[in-house]
Amino acid sequence: MHKILFHCLAGGSLLVSGAAVQAQTVTGDTVVKPAPAKAPAADAPATVSVTAERPTGRIDRQVYDVKSDVGSTNGTAADALNNVPSVAVDPDGSVSLRGSSNVQILIDGKPSAMLQGDSRGATLNAMAADDIESVEVINNPGAQFGNEAGGGPILNLVMRRNRKPGGFATVNANAGIAGRYNSSVSGTYNEGPWGYQGGINVRHDGRNSVGEVSRERLDRGTGAFAPSSQSSTNNGLNDSLGLHGTVNYNLNANDTLAASVSYNGRSNDQRSLDRYINGDSTGNTIGDYVRSTVRNGDSRNYSWGGRYDHKGELPGETLKIDLRVSSSTNESDSDYANAYAIAPVNAFDSRARQHSETGNRIVDFSGDYERPLAGGTAKLGYKVADNKSSFDTLYTDINPASLAETVNPMRSNRFELDERTIALYGSYQMRLSERWGALAGLRAEYTDLNVRQITSGIEAGNNYVNYIPSLFATYKVSDESNLRFSYAHRIRRPNAGDLNPYVVYRDEFNVSAGNPKLKPTQTDSFEIGYETKIAGLESSLRAYHRRDTDAIVDYRYFISDNVLLTTRENGEGSHSSGLEFSVSGKLTPSLTLNTSGNLARSQQTSSDDLGNRSTRTANALSGRARLNYQINADNQLQLALQMQGKMLSGQGYRSPNNTLNLSLRHTVTPQLSLVMNVTDVFSSNKMETVINSASLRETSTRRFDGRMIYVGLSYRLGGATSAAKEGEREPRFGPPGGRGPGGPGPGGPGGEAG
Repeated sequence: MHKILFHCLAGGSLLVSGAAVQAQTVTGDTVVKPAPAKAPAADAPATVSVTAERPTGRIDRQVYDVKSDVGSTNGTAADALNNVPSVAVDPDGSVSLRGSSNVQILIDGKPSAMLQGDSRGATLNAMAADDIESVEVINNPGAQFGNEAGGGPILNLVMRRNRKPGGFATVNANAGIAGRYNSSVSGTYNEGPWGYQGGINVRHDGRNSVGEVSRERLDRGTGAFAPSSQSSTNNGLNDSLGLHGTVNYNLNANDTLAASVSYNGRSNDQRSLDRYINGDSTGNTIGDYVRSTVRNGDSRNYSWGGRYDHKGELPGETLKIDLRVSSSTNESDSDYANAYAIAPVNAFDSRARQHSETGNRIVDFSGDYERPLAGGTAKLGYKVADNKSSFDTLYTDINPASLAETVNPMRSNRFELDERTIALYGSYQMRLSERWGALAGLRAEYTDLNVRQITSGIEAGNNYVNYIPSLFATYKVSDESNLRFSYAHRIRRPNAGDLNPYVVYRDEFNVSAGNPKLKPTQTDSFEIGYETKIAGLESSLRAYHRRDTDAIVDYRYFISDNVLLTTRENGEGSHSSGLEFSVSGKLTPSLTLNTSGNLARSQQTSSDDLGNRSTRTANALSGRARLNYQINADNQLQLALQMQGKMLSGQGYRSPNNTLNLSLRHTVTPQLSLVMNVTDVFSSNKMETVINSASLRETSTRRFDGRMIYVGLSYRLGGATSAAKEGEREPRFGPPGGRGPGGPGPGGPGGEAG
């Protein structure tokens, strides 16, 4: 069992390095110093400012300003990410980038427990969009990024920072249909060497849904297919509370200390009703019953950290030491009751109860040193991290007569994983010529893992070293045009949930389990991009190719007549290629266009429970189109169309999905604005998955509340008050560069590396 359990652990993983973002105005990590800044030398990378007027393309990432979105004052982080090119977030909070769900999400360049595992979706649907300054999309992460939480592409949420002297505050209050509401207060105060920033937000919302599942399974005895169906309704709005605060202190002109703390809590209450109808291959109904579920639960997320920044004597010389600690706990209690019209064979007791508790804690200690060297910029860093995950599920069957509870051993388990990582990385960035710039890096990771399957009394461990290279280059075609090239090797090691072999109950038709035989996925990713201006519009075109070896995919088979087990397996491999484009700018003085798209072709190989190996291919077009119309000085209208193309998933695929959102902002006074958001105007949002294998045919569809309306007020105190000064103009995606004309610096044309 020990060897089997750790067959998957040959790959490496690590939390992202503390040098996730170097451009200090992008991350907002640097406090305004009392002394004037030194002028950059010729061999020092340029500082990049992210503003609504000038979004940034850098040598290893694209930076998209999202704070200027009209609906940001009453939207969520999930809403903000849905406005970023090639990113899609479904109503459950599941995130995909370029059709891949293997995405890391960081906050200010650091991992957070609340954005991992089951916590991620709830967190994104509770976090206020108004707290986010920009989103960095890093499709090919460099050497400073580890392989924590999947090792795939990275979305870095850069939180708002205000370093201007004095006090500033924003108050938002919004009301929605069916009793929904949200409100937030945030503010900053900076004077002398001290800086304070904090906020609080509350939210009462959620999405009710209805679902339908139509399934046909192969009866191996007769060779015919037996039908079954499930119809469901889910209701329940959740409450969330978020708090965050940061204190900065400038010891002198070169040294800064910072401390931060945050809390996020959210309820997880739901009422659902499911009807299950089972048939056999001869057309007879062998089961017909209704299951009602009452679920109550809570999630609690904490984080705290401290940071020391030092500015050296050389231009561009910096030292950053950072400690972050975060934890996430999710608890829920579900009570089930069955009402049988036709009881299926081997039916469970009519009542049951399930208690589930998952936990995750991350301790992340990193240091990064950067200095000019031999005409370029060298960066060295280290990372020491500890990531603990735990799963505890107790399922009991209840005797309807005596109400005695009996533990169901097939559905109860405890599982723990402790991952310790140490990493060193180095990168070097330089200008090769007046037109060429390059960045190369190498990362070494040592990982030590311990797994405890408490239910079975099994404990095992493993350790290994991995080396991860990356390379970026830029070529300045003209003052307004750049070519970008990048390559990165990544490792996706299965997480604790992927490995845990014990069965977790989902509903009467579906259970899930991990696979301890999983091997890590090795990914090689290539990209070439061209950025320019066409007729005054900022435009970009990127071609990419991603190849996965031992790709981890869903694998499904029946463990009884109508209970489908979803687990994971290593497919033979998968690959995807595509063209990603964006065009943005002013069509007229009053009308701004932001449009982007991704034309992709993906291929995935998997097998079914009959041993049949199959290769599926999907061609998909996804895109965003956003029009912002300045009706007059006081009124602004925004229309946003979101289109998500077909996405492969193991033995099946997810169908395309389209939504249209509308936002209107009215300036009441220079400080006060009225905002209205209408999400999913045509009630078209749905999640549909299709499975078509030799042993299983299934179509599963979930539809949500549909059209959602929020109306609210936003009041700003202190500082600039007009919409233009607050950066509330529409952002332009896909810029030709972060620095504009003037030739490539050490960061290559268009910006520096992180």
